[in-house]
Amino acid sequence: MVVLHFYRSLQPSLETLRLPVAENIDSVRTELCYNVNWTGRSPPSTQQTDILQWLFSCPFDPQSVSDTSSLHSESSDLLVEIGPRLNFSTAMSTNAVSICRSIGLTQVDRIECSKRYLIKFLTRPQSNEEQNLIASLYDRMTECVYTQPVTGFEVSVRPEKVYEVDVIGQGRSALEKANNELGLAFDTWDLDYYSALFQRVGRNPSSVECFDLAQSNSEHSRHWFFKGKLKVDGEEKEMSLFDMIMKTQDSSNPNNVIKFCDNSSAIQGREVESLFPSDPSHAGPYHLHRSTRHLIFTAETHNFPTGVAPFSGATTGTGGRIRDVQSTGRGAHVIAGTAGYCFGNLHIPGYSLPWEDPAYQYPVQFARPLEVAVEASNGASDYGNKFGEPVLAGFARSFGLRLPSGERREWVKPIMFSGGIGSMEEIHRSKESPEPGMHVVKVGGPVYRIGVGGGAASSIQVQGDNASDLDFGAVQRGDAEMEQKMNRAVRACVERREKNPVCSIHDQGAGGNGNVLKELSEPQGAVIYTKNFQLGDPTLSVLEIWGAEYQESNALLLRPSEAEFLRSVCRRERCPVDFVGRITGDGRIVLVNGSEADSAPDSSDRDSVPVDLKLDWVLGKMPRKEFDLNRESPSLHPLTFPSDLTVKQALERVLRLPSVASKRYLTNKVDRSVTGLVAQQQCVGPLHTPLSDVAVVSLSYTDIVGGATAIGEQPIKGLLDPAAGARLAVAEALTNLVFAQVTDLKDVKCSGNWMWAAKLPGEGAALYDACVAMCDVMAKLGIAVDGGKDSLSMAARVGSETVKAPGSLVISVYAVCPDITATVTPDLKNPGQKGVFLEFLTPETTFKCFLSADEGLHM
Repeated sequence: MVVLHFYRSLQPSLETLRLPVAENIDSVRTELCYNVNWTGRSPPSTQQTDILQWLFSCPFDPQSVSDTSSLHSESSDLLVEIGPRLNFSTAMSTNAVSICRSIGLTQVDRIECSKRYLIKFLTRPQSNEEQNLIASLYDRMTECVYTQPVTGFEVSVRPEKVYEVDVIGQGRSALEKANNELGLAFDTWDLDYYSALFQRVGRNPSSVECFDLAQSNSEHSRHWFFKGKLKVDGEEKEMSLFDMIMKTQDSSNPNNVIKFCDNSSAIQGREVESLFPSDPSHAGPYHLHRSTRHLIFTAETHNFPTGVAPFSGATTGTGGRIRDVQSTGRGAHVIAGTAGYCFGNLHIPGYSLPWEDPAYQYPVQFARPLEVAVEASNGASDYGNKFGEPVLAGFARSFGLRLPSGERREWVKPIMFSGGIGSMEEIHRSKESPEPGMHVVKVGGPVYRIGVGGGAASSIQVQGDNASDLDFGAVQRGDAEMEQKMNRAVRACVERREKNPVCSIHDQGAGGNGNVLKELSEPQGAVIYTKNFQLGDPTLSVLEIWGAEYQESNALLLRPSEAEFLRSVCRRERCPVDFVGRITGDGRIVLVNGSEADSAPDSSDRDSVPVDLKLDWVLGKMPRKEFDLNRESPSLHPLTFPSDLTVKQALERVLRLPSVASKRYLTNKVDRSVTGLVAQQQCVGPLHTPLSDVAVVSLSYTDIVGGATAIGEQPIKGLLDPAAGARLAVAEALTNLVFAQVTDLKDVKCSGNWMWAAKLPGEGAALYDACVAMCDVMAKLGIAVDGGKDSLSMAARVGSETVKAPGSLVISVYAVCPDITATVTPDLKNPGQKGVFLEFLTPETTFKCFLSADEGLHM
């Protein structure tokens, strides 16, 4: 086994112009180094070497790659090599290796690409300046400096053994110790409950079971706050937040096909003519069939991973939401996405803004707001482009101010919002219940040490309270090509129509296999075998196999008679498929550290059986948590403007706000028409200006029936009055939707996404008031919520200060469009000719419209 190196020179990029000490840099030369792990007993032949060089070369320049570097440094120069961390394969490696094996280079099992910089100085900088320069070249969460050429990919990691947590002998203190060591994010209620549970059943939990419980029952997964008992200012509330939200359905049309369950919500669609292959398992002709297709929508956020590593966090946020659409019912079709970003003050070098305070500090655990604004949007766009999903609507908002009370409010922990619209066949709307003997199957990418503890890490009340190495463990990796392979495999099943072999399907998210396989097998139970998983890293421990949140993976149930069809389709699409277990019918989830072929394991041996839990203990009805909330009145000062501020200056400030400014930096880099089903995207008019606030898609290539979606969010107004902010978010979503023709206002359904530091003083009561206001205005309008998500750890530790993000409610409305061509766009249709101006605002409301943006600059 040997690592081969191939080098390709690059042209200098703009990033080198922004390097620290740039004025002292004479020149910068760069090259790529492809590090190829060759497992053959003998070195590659001349022909094999030529093939590898051709693969790595630029189009039309096959001689651009060499096995020797072109960079040679002198004593006064700096030669530095930056590459991905080697603890797991990158997505680039996975796909490059797949290509190599497809063309006969089976001896290649990993390819990682690093970047080498040769920097020549006018005068050699100081050591600290040099270190700052090197640090500016890479993302420390996903990359590292190679101090010498890569000679191997073996990582000296020994899998941690499974151990018992001695709750029987030591009581709650043993669980507290495990809580700290494993980063479980258990609160006092959790520690009391699980200590009592295992003492009652008379056995100790294993370390894997503790980790499992933490992920499956985290705030991120269980939504304890929204389902909990609330007391506000001493008054106990009859209804939980979740009950209030569900009650909005009473005043709306009953057109939901799926609501408050499954991976997405769905509303009644229309009968349309669609294309289906005559045989999804083989190449052949397509035929048109008429069938009823429902409109589905989902939205979620990926805030913590995006704050830690913006590009990869946003890619996996997009990928997870795509799988939510894909896993609706017994399989569904992805059509289009929406995206939104909230970040702190940008502090753009050389572009000072009067409301940004240069003295603000930011924690090392999170990326700076400017990096989030650029890299998060890059990541979401990159994933959508590679997968083949257009992004048709969204928002971007920057905010960071010290309020009159002295409290700093800023999106230090950012918001990365991802929504998705799709379609589902009527015959696939309901998942089948698990039956004993069914195969438990995983499709998609292999297991990696990625996102370990993501669910619990995202539930930490104040980000920055978790150990930094555990934050590194929650960094994720997106592979859009693998997701597309899996999508084609699932689509082949769906396109069998009545013969769809998928009985039930769920996407893997927080909690990894431990969470998704329990959801899939509930209430029957299942036995799962660790040796049946395809591993991307042989050093994985049992805990990591069970709890890693590796991406591009779905779980499904399949009858044994359909196993060969799925295998053949996955083989064609080069999509990994693992038959990891079976439904048992005993109501337990059991993880066996071995394979089915092994002898029956001893259930008392925690190494052999790391997990043996009754599903009722994990997913059953549990006591509701109680929350005592108190309102805190904001300290408000009258809005005043600088005496020398002119109208022009005020207008210039408003137009510089990211929420108001042009969104070309977001729209130009992402595909907005792929799939051929896009009827309306953001860019309109002769200059293709990103102005449209409603997205419209078709349900078919041959009909004009489709769906529309729009977004509303008003978090800055919510700082003054949470109830008003919620009402205005609903109003904005509807006034954005109004430009598409929809069936009826009462057919409009909403996804409500809450990003709030709800467990910190004053914030839980503010969220409650916002929820009451949202439900009231929806009841009056006749629209309803049918799904959504919450992220309630929206605060970060900055030194000794806790910086809370503004509480945010994002409303995504969606409805069926009977005619996708009847959409109005906000561009002047007859420039140079006479038009009509319709004034429908009073002077008072006109003034409010201006202040709504400007007040955020002078609070």
